[in-house]
Amino acid sequence: MIGGSDLPVLYTRERRLSVKSLITGVAGFIGSHLAERLLAAGHEVIGVDNFLDNYPRQFKEKNLADFAHREKFRFVSENLLQMNLSHLLGDVTYVFHLAGQPGVRASWGKEFTRYTENNIMVTQLLLEAAKDVRLAKFVYSSTSSVYGDTDDLPMREEGLTRPVSPYGASKLAAEHLCHLYWKAFAVPTVSLRFFTVYGPRQRPDMFFHLFMRALLRGDEVPLFDDGGQTRDFTYCQDIVDGVIAAAMYPGAGEVFNLGGGSEVGLLDAIALAEKISGRQAKLKPYDRQKGDVRHTNARIEQAKNKLGYSPKVGLEQGLANQWNWICATQD
Repeated sequence: MIGGSDLPVLYTRERRLSVKSLITGVAGFIGSHLAERLLAAGHEVIGVDNFLDNYPRQFKEKNLADFAHREKFRFVSENLLQMNLSHLLGDVTYVFHLAGQPGVRASWGKEFTRYTENNIMVTQLLLEAAKDVRLAKFVYSSTSSVYGDTDDLPMREEGLTRPVSPYGASKLAAEHLCHLYWKAFAVPTVSLRFFTVYGPRQRPDMFFHLFMRALLRGDEVPLFDDGGQTRDFTYCQDIVDGVIAAAMYPGAGEVFNLGGGSEVGLLDAIALAEKISGRQAKLKPYDRQKGDVRHTNARIEQAKNKLGYSPKVGLEQGLANQWNWICATQD
């Protein structure tokens, strides 16, 4: 794991300067874990979050609780669409752009306006501001949803991208913007395609959070499709390792998969969670939802070879960590 001592500190002849990092979406699942890691490494961190209403604000406020009052942390609760982004980025070394409108199933119809604003427009505005400052790296969080529903596995960075949801299309559009601003203005972008991230602080609309909360309460668990779908589950701290490695990477203008290193069937993952919890799930079947994909499996050789990325937390340990968190945080 990339720990605090592995992260950089800038020096001048006169004084020692800590690195300043901007995290958008800092109150979210991954953003809060990243903020903790960077603060532990001595970074100054500016965290921006608009508290989108995709899930209750109280969850996000809890995510911030352990570091909100740290001396080197400054929190900004504003809408990136309405901010002076040139001022925000003025003395920043690294931008970690994690903010966005999440969710495959909610991205259809009139809701797509929120995806164009919060995934595409915000990214373009940040990149426009970034071209006028000297960043070390602009790290953009993309998604495996850009690949769509394909049997061409494992999913490869140079492979076909054909999203089957408006959400995936919006994230791919933002990826293209990152590449355009690198080519045209030398903004040092790296885009990372996350594969099914789980662990403590996972969003309450995501499967393992829904599933474990239902297990704890003895409620029914929604099972979309037949359970035969597979996913490349990736533990949150492994994702943070990859995000930090991308910031340290000397190259730019590239895309990397960040996966967990194995493809696991959903029913097998459910059985593992039942074993960990000592409880049996009450599965309630639902039809497959529009935009859902049948299989994901990441080829991560490029991230391994260029970023030094190496996922370390296996599914059983990761699910145990998330179960313990669910038990400790649910009323």
